[in-house]
Amino acid sequence: MLRSLAFAFVLLATPTFGADAVKEFPVRPVRLINPFPPGGSSDPSCRLLADALTKSLGQNFVVDNRGGGNGNIGTAIAAKANPDGYVLVFASGTTFTINPFIYKSLGFEPARDFAPVIKFGAVPNVLVVHPSLPVRNLGEFTQYVKAHSGELNYASAGNGSSMHLASEMYQKMTGTKMQHIPYVSPGLATQDTIANRTQLIFHLLPAVAQQVLAGNLRALAVLSPTRTSVLPDVPTTSEAGMPGLEAGTWYTVMAPAGTPRLIIDKLNKQINAALTEPAFRKRVTEMGVSPMGGTPEDVTRYIATESSRWSEVVRSAGIKMD
Repeated sequence: MLRSLAFAFVLLATPTFGADAVKEFPVRPVRLINPFPPGGSSDPSCRLLADALTKSLGQNFVVDNRGGGNGNIGTAIAAKANPDGYVLVFASGTTFTINPFIYKSLGFEPARDFAPVIKFGAVPNVLVVHPSLPVRNLGEFTQYVKAHSGELNYASAGNGSSMHLASEMYQKMTGTKMQHIPYVSPGLATQDTIANRTQLIFHLLPAVAQQVLAGNLRALAVLSPTRTSVLPDVPTTSEAGMPGLEAGTWYTVMAPAGTPRLIIDKLNKQINAALTEPAFRKRVTEMGVSPMGGTPEDVTRYIATESSRWSEVVRSAGIKMD
């Protein structure tokens, strides 16, 4: 039974912190956990943010990659950290909006254990195929899949990943059937698609943009409302005749629940400032990430909306993880 998510995240200060300690934050290095392996699609954004905060706040923000469990392992480590602002997590939104519906245990309770800081940016999935596949657009692809029902293999970074869920959404919308080949990492999934051991992948844009530009993969559609400047010639799914086929992930900074609100607000202010600075914003966009920003409360509302949408996809596809 799907658990009900009422994401009323804790944002109140605890009485264990002196006013001076909160005001002077940070006075020592801050650990920024990335709950995915080095080289993953979130890594460049996480490291770019760490560098920006190091410069603006005068203390080192050190990236600590703790991959595994679709982001659950690193996120659980952050949940158990002392809520003083010195351990944060650069989390994937799917950890909070998909994982609760497919895992029996996450190792943490999203609403209880975290205080949101900010939405950093959104990343769309893009449908890419091996160049040998005789299709040039989404319409031709759907016709081909229907004519070869069950024959095509699609790769993903594992059960419950955004790539898996995007593929399930596509199959439900089109009444098609493909074979799912889950991998332990997005890099291996990409390599096998390039090698034509799998024929397609609904990948996250930053992970495959260079392979598309190099001609190793062919992009058919971006699963977002607008085109991306990284692959400007690739149409959106709506332009390609499939409105509603939108999928991706988004990055959010979270702190352990109980972190003083003044620290949350200080971090939020600095990250918002970075996201509006032209050079920083340009670098984020060039990575295939759409800058977001906003308030901590915006994170809570976004999680509620996305949870409602993806819980239905998970239920329909019958996806479960032990």
